[in-house]
This record gives sequence, structure tokens and C-alpha cells, in this order.
Amino acid sequence: MEPGPVSAESTSELSEEEVFEVLSHRRRRYALHYLVESGETQLGDLAEHVAAWENDKGVEQLSTGERKRVYCALQQSHLPKMDAAGVVEFDKRRGTIDPSEAVEELDIYMDVVKGDEIPWSKYYVGLSAVGAALVGALWLDAYPFVLLSDTAWAVFLTTMFGVSALVHHYHAQKTKLGVGKTPPETDRK
Repeated sequence: MEPGPVSAESTSELSEEEVFEVLSHRRRRYALHYLVESGETQLGDLAEHVAAWENDKGVEQLSTGERKRVYCALQQSHLPKMDAAGVVEFDKRRGTIDPSEAVEELDIYMDVVKGDEIPWSKYYVGLSAVGAALVGALWLDAYPFVLLSDTAWAVFLTTMFGVSALVHHYHAQKTKLGVGKTPPETDRK
């Protein structure tokens, strides 16, 4: 395989700027999703799947023009940029693309907040505020909180955070690159 340009950045962890540059274009996010799911692949296969997601169609329903537009953009722009960042290894001569280990670093940036959802960070701040208020009420022996033992309230708080963490983990797994048939942002069921 013909290696891409090697720089100090591409051999170590990606900088935040590189991560945002790679993830800034939907076509690159779609390409990464497919590559994580399938591993090393041919440019034609990658272009077909990305074009299908972009056009909200099945691969077999794509026109030649839709495939060609995505193929050319991937070959000339997106894959060389991702190769230079060290996220993929793109062999232009053979038309093969292989995701690198650096792709794993991108998952943390894929936590997508949609519609009327609140970010998990705000959720946990609110949950902590509720927990602090409950502890304060117990400390002041406020009614009706004194009706249950401190142990029961400790179990309640622990369960509340545990269930929240499990739900958060489940949600995070759905937004990982390469999980599911379509990228998380396509919103198809």
C-alpha cells in the first residue's frame, strides 16, 4: 500500500482542530461510519453507500451521476484530507481505503444532540442538583424525607445515577461510528 504523507500529527493523537476538520463535512462522517463498519474497502463501494445515505435511497436506486459526484469528491478531496490527518490510509492507485486506529478517537465527538433533547452534561448537572437538594433536606431533617432512612435515600441516589449512566451508555452506543446500518445523523429508523 502506498503510504500517505506522514507528519508528527498523523503518527500521534489527533489535535482537536484536526478532529473538527475531519468531522466538519457530512460526507466524511458518512465515509467514516461505513469504514468503521466494513473495514478496508474499495472506493467504489464506499462512494455507493455514502451517495445512498446522502440521497436517502438504496444503493440499487442511485443514478450514475449521484454515484460519480460522490466518488469524485471522495477521491479528490475528502479521502486525501482524511489520509493526511492520519484517520484513514488511502491508496489512490489501488482505490482502497482502510480506517486507522485514530478513528476510535473520533467517537467522543459524535455524541449528537437532536431536537428537544438536552445535552448529557446538563442532565447530569440537574441530577446532581436534585441529589444535593435531597441530601440538604435529609441533613435538615425535613418532612417527609425523614420518613425513610438515610440508607434508603443513599440507595435511591445511587440507583438514580446508575440508571442514568446505563441510559447514557446505551445512547452513546447508538451514536458510535460504524454501529448500525446507517450513520446516526441520517435519522432513518
